[in-house]
Amino acid sequence: MPAELFASLAPTPLAERLRPRTLGEILGQDHLLGPEGPLGRMLANRKLGSLILWGPPGCGKTTIARLLAEDTDLHFEPLSAVFSGVADLRRIFEAARQRRRDGKGTLLFVDEIHRFNRAQQDGFLPYVEDGTVTLIGATTENPSFELNGALLSRCQVLVLRRLDDAALGALIGRVEQALGRSLPIDGEGRLALFAMADGDGRYLIGLAEQLAQIEDKAPVPPARLATLLQKRAPLYDKAQEGHYNLISALHKSLRGSDVDAALYWFARMLDGGEDPKYIARRLVRFAVEDVGMADPQALTQTLAAWDTYDRLGSPEGELAIAQAVIYLGTAPKSNAGYGAFGAARRAAKEHGSLMPPMHILNAPTRLMKEIGYGKGYEYDHDTEDGFSGQNYFPDRMPRQEFYRPVERGFEREIVKRLEYWKKLRAKKR
Repeated sequence: MPAELFASLAPTPLAERLRPRTLGEILGQDHLLGPEGPLGRMLANRKLGSLILWGPPGCGKTTIARLLAEDTDLHFEPLSAVFSGVADLRRIFEAARQRRRDGKGTLLFVDEIHRFNRAQQDGFLPYVEDGTVTLIGATTENPSFELNGALLSRCQVLVLRRLDDAALGALIGRVEQALGRSLPIDGEGRLALFAMADGDGRYLIGLAEQLAQIEDKAPVPPARLATLLQKRAPLYDKAQEGHYNLISALHKSLRGSDVDAALYWFARMLDGGEDPKYIARRLVRFAVEDVGMADPQALTQTLAAWDTYDRLGSPEGELAIAQAVIYLGTAPKSNAGYGAFGAARRAAKEHGSLMPPMHILNAPTRLMKEIGYGKGYEYDHDTEDGFSGQNYFPDRMPRQEFYRPVERGFEREIVKRLEYWKKLRAKKR
């Protein structure tokens, strides 16, 4: 029996049967495929350039590449960076050269293109530049981190979106049409199913396929769905863009004093497998960078949370970090100390190696006393106000104000103190 006959007898996965056959059937990517989208304009002009399709799993990257080849009459050459090497690329480029001589172009689709190392990525350049292939690379990772600059400069990066509830709802409709019956879920069950798929259309089809095998006639309660089906693992890579996106979201939510959003991003990072100690370190940084002297206790609180986690571990110690998140989110904010330190460092570089004024130098030897070290120094504790008002900047450097506290939290008191000393200093001149 021919191999093709055996293949025809093998069951075809539902996701493959539902794969769009035209670009118009693609869900959730109208910002790219619509008349005003970049792909819509390319197809209207019949000019397809090399592209990098960046988006989460199950959003249609492979399907779009295949259909683009069909719509532009290019030979579709798929390649997985996971399973391919230099020999495969040489074979493909040679075949593309011959095809070009015969008047046929080639669309080379490279799935997981970020898996190729930078030397291998360089290998694409001459074939992309001379038109031997139109390259479409697909990646779930941030191209600016994973692809070299030379390749990125020759490709347009298009960002695909995770499927929203509207797109997932339309996809469920296609599933039910293909199955010839409705799934045993109600409106709440559909929303629960969407949440479990987490924007991944391919995963949603798999969930629906499992659900279709359940013989219940009554709608399956949302709570039971979690036991019947396997929720999709959250999209989070501790070493890549997901890591940086979520810690940025946590930091900026805290800075914006949105404690609820901060707790959400904290929980998302834990759910994705982030090391709680990393989060604790970032909270310590936030305490000194964004709260600072507006609430000096913020640093104590974050260090205590880190120490508590070290002693208790997970999951009990995570509550201490959550408490620190709440403290920072509700604390008054000031980056005056952060700005002051930066300004002081810039001044130190600008003014070079100026000596401190002689009166504030120690004089441990007779020679140093004879040449004026410490001469004229006023001991602040001996003055009436406990403040001498002497100059502590280098003699050839004008006095500067690096630290400008804000009128929030504890820094309100510091503002008063600085103003008081400023007035005393002016009197003593």
